[in-house]
Amino acid sequence: MRIYLLQRLLTAILTLFGMSVVIFVLLRLAPGNIVDVLFASAGFVDPAAKEAISRELGLDQPILVQYGRWLRDLARGELGKSYRYDIPAWQVIKPRIPVTAELAVLALLVAVFLGVPTGVLSAVRQDSPLDYVLRVVGLAGLSMPSFWLGMVIILFLVSWTGWIPSMIYVSPFEDLKAHLLQFLFPALAVGYRSSALIMRITRSSMLDVLREDYVRTAWAKGQRQWVVVFGHALANATLPVVTVIGIEFAFMIGGLVVTETVFNLPGVARYLVDAILWRDYPVVQNLVMFIAIVVVLANLTVDMLYGWLDPRIRYETR
Repeated sequence: MRIYLLQRLLTAILTLFGMSVVIFVLLRLAPGNIVDVLFASAGFVDPAAKEAISRELGLDQPILVQYGRWLRDLARGELGKSYRYDIPAWQVIKPRIPVTAELAVLALLVAVFLGVPTGVLSAVRQDSPLDYVLRVVGLAGLSMPSFWLGMVIILFLVSWTGWIPSMIYVSPFEDLKAHLLQFLFPALAVGYRSSALIMRITRSSMLDVLREDYVRTAWAKGQRQWVVVFGHALANATLPVVTVIGIEFAFMIGGLVVTETVFNLPGVARYLVDAILWRDYPVVQNLVMFIAIVVVLANLTVDMLYGWLDPRIRYETR
């Protein structure tokens, strides 16, 4: 187990290193930089001033030097300075991480509590009218973008109730009720789409397990339905579901750009687009690295959960 964990950690470190190279190079390949953006908005270019700003920001140095300095700062826990705001990048990123993390966690809870029970019910009632209805609902969830569903929710609230949640971020320490209402609807919009995928994976996995001999034996012994379904079938059908849940959570962290924009939430994903437009390299690099770290940790967590959920799995290092 220890050797397996060390191997996975080494793979994660190498993956993050490769991601850091890709992120750094792609940003530099994009036309223009923060200096070009600043002078373009001013409408006047003074070559001497432009060169001075580039020197001050370190953009005149070779790419390898800039990359090495970035890795050195990351190792020290220093995220550099935001070119746009002229303050440490961590001060810009830090208040936005809890917003995106909270929305992602709430959306994941909605997805799990909607997707898993409906998937189990659809499998148990296979080819029944209820099964067809649930499958259609799941297909609709996969077909509708979460940001579009978010706009539909806002229009519905305005049309039918004359009320919408606050479009200005409300801290939970100021008004907990308003804060929860503000996050409830975007979480439903994002979670519904993910729940549809989880529902279909759960249904497929459950159908495979329900055909196994040990499940037929449990039915033949006269055990209660909930014992057979949840105690025998679902317990052995969770591995594919856990994999999808882990992937969906990683996707949510980086895929909430439009949803945060629709509901005007000051999160990481929304701010990432603004930082890219401004070529604010330190902020963009660190935000994308944060998303990459979340993805790698999610996959590592899923791998570790396999052994706990299914004792038959043995972590071999051959």
